Amino acid sequence: MKFGDKLRELRKGQAMTQADLAHAVGLSQRTIVSYENRNSYPKSRDIYHRLADVFHVDVNYLRTEDEEFITDVAQKYGTNGAKQAEAILEQAAALFAGGDLSEDDQLAFLHEIQGLYLESKEKAKRFTPKKFLTFD
Repeated sequence: MKFGDKLRELRKGQAMTQADLAHAVGLSQRTIVSYENRNSYPKSRDIYHRLADVFHVDVNYLRTEDEEFITDVAQKYGTNGAKQAEAILEQAAALFAGGDLSEDDQLAFLHEIQGLYLESKEKAKRFTPKKFLTFD
C-alpha cells in the first residue's frame, strides 16, 4: 500500500476531513489532497513524524523504501531531484512487469539503481557551476 492510500485510510478511520488533518499537522489542505492522490510525498522526515503522531502509528508504517529514497533525494537535491528519482523508480518497476525476478532480486536491483543515482548526482556536482547548485 502506498503512502497516499495509507494516509487516506488512517484519516477516514479517525473520521477526519482533509482540512482537519492539514490543520493538525500544520500543512495546507491542498498538500494533503496531493499526498492522498499519490501526486507527491512529504519533503521532510519531520512531516512523516507529525503524521505518525496524529494517527498514533509507527512512522515506518507510513514510509516505504521508495518513498524514503524520494524524500531523502528531495531534501538533498530539491524538487527536480525528487522528480528524477520518482521517474527512475517508475521505469525500474516497469522492467519487472510480468517478469521472473524474485522479490529479493527486484529489491537488490532497486537498491543498486538508487545508489548509482546518488553517486551520479554527487559526481555531477563537481562539474556544476556554483550558481546552479542552489536547490528548491
